[in-house]
Amino acid sequence: MTDVTLPPRLGRRRWLICALLFFATTINYADRRVLGVLGLLAPLLQVKIGWDEKQYAYIGTAFLIAYAIGLPLIGRFIDRVGTRTGYATAIAIWSLAAVAHSLVRSALGFGIVRFALGLGESGNFPAAIKTVAELFLKKNAPWLPVSSTPGRMRALPSLRSPYHGSLYGSDGSLRFCSPGPSAQPGSFCWLVFYRKPQEDARLSSAELTYILSDPMEAGAQMTWSSLLVHRQTWAFLLGKFLTDPIWRFFLFWLPKFFSTVHGVSLTRLGLPLVIIYNCATVGSVFGGWLPARFLKAGWSLNRARKTAMLICALVVVPVVLAAKIHSLWGAIIVISMAAAAHQGWSANLFTLVSDLFPKNAIASVVGIGSFGGAIGGALIATFTGFLLQLAHSYVPIFIIAGCIYLVALLLIHSLAPRLQPIAGI
Repeated sequence: MTDVTLPPRLGRRRWLICALLFFATTINYADRRVLGVLGLLAPLLQVKIGWDEKQYAYIGTAFLIAYAIGLPLIGRFIDRVGTRTGYATAIAIWSLAAVAHSLVRSALGFGIVRFALGLGESGNFPAAIKTVAELFLKKNAPWLPVSSTPGRMRALPSLRSPYHGSLYGSDGSLRFCSPGPSAQPGSFCWLVFYRKPQEDARLSSAELTYILSDPMEAGAQMTWSSLLVHRQTWAFLLGKFLTDPIWRFFLFWLPKFFSTVHGVSLTRLGLPLVIIYNCATVGSVFGGWLPARFLKAGWSLNRARKTAMLICALVVVPVVLAAKIHSLWGAIIVISMAAAAHQGWSANLFTLVSDLFPKNAIASVVGIGSFGGAIGGALIATFTGFLLQLAHSYVPIFIIAGCIYLVALLLIHSLAPRLQPIAGI
């Protein structure tokens, strides 16, 4: 790999694209989290809209199924048509679906719009990772989807009160305010500002030389079958399948955990969740910075990446004690550490794709792996409910959460012991 140093004043256009990715990912998570936060108000929703608990579960499942199906399909679509057209299409679909939440008044209607939302939002991470790979050298690629945490933060005001003003219209009827409209200008801006580096006339020659300094890659047509024969694909897929469910557990079950185990009321849930999500943001930034620091110290990519992942996996381990800690703040501390470590782990896991695969396959591989993560997330929702009903304890699930990252790292190392890049697909 040729090392080209970019002088500080010769163009930073790629960072403008990074800002657009940050904005889009924030809106992406805010949209998907609105109904999840309002799930804490399930009794109110049952009265106002008329759905029962089973119907509410079906609504959540509709999103997860669409998200899981969409990841490999839209990932491949983005690889075929390019990130400019593919990402704009995904943003348009999910923003329109988000706006449609305010128009429906039945469980069936919510199920339909949540399915559409999941389908559109599934394009976010395949497009974001592919865009970063197109604009940055592999060794310097930043971790941009950290903005998912601010997206969750935007959904938290709904926790303040069942009578929060954002829930009701002037006639007293229940309504949903979504960040969806703010994503629509993002789609327009993306089409205006983003071009592939070779096609962007506003990119300085020095910055273009820097971006293209990575070795040229084969551009052969790829298929899912050509990806699935590689051990590197399975390393990413299994890593996502095993660890994404833990993050989904943190997202969807922590409010109930704090309420059931520590007696935290609905109006007091905001502060613990804000602390945990902010720690997750710090973990994501630190997790992306750590291997870069190791590389600057002269470490190999394999050693730097896996050492960073090992550190993150070890930081998660204390969460095995979360269900047995009697202090609320003690539980918040160990869960915050686990959330931060997960985001640091995720930063490195996603970056493995650009480490191992050519640019023409990145969105497809991210889609395949994230499909596995979505399936794992759907499974853990059912598993957690069954476990709580059977054992009436969160202890087993926190033990699994604390150990699974080490298991995942062992599998990744077994499948990709040297992080050998694939030459071309």
